[in-house]
Amino acid sequence: MSTGENEQALRKILDMSRLISLVLLFLHLYYYQYAAFQAWGLVSPFSDRLLENIYNTGLFRHFHISKSLPIAFLGISLLGARGRKDEKMNYRVALSYILTGLLVYTASSWVLIAKMPVTSLSVIYAVGLSFGYLLILSGGTLLSRIIHQRLNNDDIFNRENETFPQEERLLENEYSINLPAKYYHKGKWRKSWINIINPFRGLLVLGTPGSGKSYFVINNVIRQHIEKGFAMFVYDFKFDDLTLIAYNHFLKYKDRYPVPPKFYVINFDDLSRTHRCNPLDPASMLDITDAAEAARTILLGLNREWIKRQGDFFVESPINFLTAIIWFLRKYNNGEFCTLPHVIELMNVEYDKLFAVLSTEKEIEALINPFVSAYKNEVMEQLEGQIASAKISLARLVSPSLYYVLSGNDFTLDINNPDEPKIVCMGNSPQKIQVYGAVLSLYVSRMIKIVNRKGQMKSSLIFDEFPTIYLNNIDNLMATARSNKVATTIGVQDFSQLKKDYGKDQADVIMNIVGNIIAGQVTGDTAKQLSDRFGKIMQQRNSISVNRQDISISRSHQLELALPPSKISCLSAGEFVGVLSDDPHQNSRLKSINSFIDNRISTESVLDKMSTNMFQRSFLDVSFNKIKKDIQQLIFDRFI
Repeated sequence: MSTGENEQALRKILDMSRLISLVLLFLHLYYYQYAAFQAWGLVSPFSDRLLENIYNTGLFRHFHISKSLPIAFLGISLLGARGRKDEKMNYRVALSYILTGLLVYTASSWVLIAKMPVTSLSVIYAVGLSFGYLLILSGGTLLSRIIHQRLNNDDIFNRENETFPQEERLLENEYSINLPAKYYHKGKWRKSWINIINPFRGLLVLGTPGSGKSYFVINNVIRQHIEKGFAMFVYDFKFDDLTLIAYNHFLKYKDRYPVPPKFYVINFDDLSRTHRCNPLDPASMLDITDAAEAARTILLGLNREWIKRQGDFFVESPINFLTAIIWFLRKYNNGEFCTLPHVIELMNVEYDKLFAVLSTEKEIEALINPFVSAYKNEVMEQLEGQIASAKISLARLVSPSLYYVLSGNDFTLDINNPDEPKIVCMGNSPQKIQVYGAVLSLYVSRMIKIVNRKGQMKSSLIFDEFPTIYLNNIDNLMATARSNKVATTIGVQDFSQLKKDYGKDQADVIMNIVGNIIAGQVTGDTAKQLSDRFGKIMQQRNSISVNRQDISISRSHQLELALPPSKISCLSAGEFVGVLSDDPHQNSRLKSINSFIDNRISTESVLDKMSTNMFQRSFLDVSFNKIKKDIQQLIFDRFI
């Protein structure tokens, strides 16, 4: 019991043990070096009788026993020693003192063999014994200063506390995406699975450049969905990285589809590797609202700053004007000239001829009335302000290659048509992001409206580097397309990038509406938002208090962030965190992930060259001139 009397009694016992140890050490030295003491005149009849009585006890019958007993009593005295605790003290230093002392104490016996005067020999032996004894005493004292109940100082980043169990089962179905992974928990690495059980609830893939979001996640989404028979659209920002993967898998697994799909590519740089498609196909434009949506998409895609100014007079006016042009061409001769190149050419006709032609279509009378009134009243500055912004923006699309691709009809955008499924890849170019991105935005906007219908086959829409295109109401697609079996995968580098291109409100909706999030290394506000979304886990906290004679340790458990922003900001390439959704028929209680994805599938070689046509340069000039002649003929026919 830790009482004052007990502690005082214990100290007396320890002091007595150490005194006995010193007496025994002196008696050993006195007995075996008696000749030296006699030479120095340090003997007497009384000491001789006393030494004889001690000898009769058997203490000096063996040299090593008498030499070991002082160390034994010294060890007993050190058992209860209490030195001042030192956090920096360790066993290595203390044991080195003790072992060195034992070595010196034991080796001192070899001195007795030496041939030298007895007095000199005795002095050297006494010094060796004393020095070894003091080293052992110092080492034992240092042992009492060590803090035995140490905290785990090796885990300076709190790695152990921030681990948690993850899903180790493979939960697979006909729609799922399953990524093999490994994670660290309780001191060892464990195998796991990232099970995106219900991809129709949306998948958002985040990660700074080089974090591996395309290589580890998006590439596998393409592979697995083609293997499971999905119709597919792929937005390939750095054409043809994703397109080659989709094409190789299409060739390998196309026989698994009930109706073998066809593979199409839209690419504006290499026209020998592209198909032609008209995004303003009259068959898919059922009313004027379709024309309005197409006009808004193309102009906001060309003028990203307009996204935050929607509703302004000088933003809505050019959108209305372009809507009128599109719908006029849709109604003219049953949509014969309803293509974006024809729209651009018609918009650049002189005002007197243009307004005269447009006025012949009653359905757009309300749209063009403000422009006609301004023209008749000769308010030219206002008219130019309303129309010129649309004309200047669309003038960037005046290109023979764009006209060629946009005016053809090799395929339609109903990719999930059960009778005619398609895999469509559309390529952008980092050098021409704004121009190509606007046109591709129009393609995607029209496709989404066609795809999101009942009675179609399962389909997968994949957008790598999503902020480089503009899709109006992308949140509605993810919110409503689940029942129509449309899986949407969006790749974004950072939340701030999404806010810059889409505005804060739209970016917040996109971030919050998706059911599955997988993120590589991200920083700043993105890391903070993800950290809050992952929630908290129970973590152990230890604290240590050191005083002169004792230490105390307290342990507590409290809820802390499972993945703090600092940890998300320091993820390695291939390491991902995230939150996944489950399905009513396949429940998973472990929805949070923090693991390395095991990308077992190696990069595939090209199985076949994606050549779509025998393209000749003369095709561009013929197509470009034909479109201009079509508009001239339209104006001529209307005036007659």
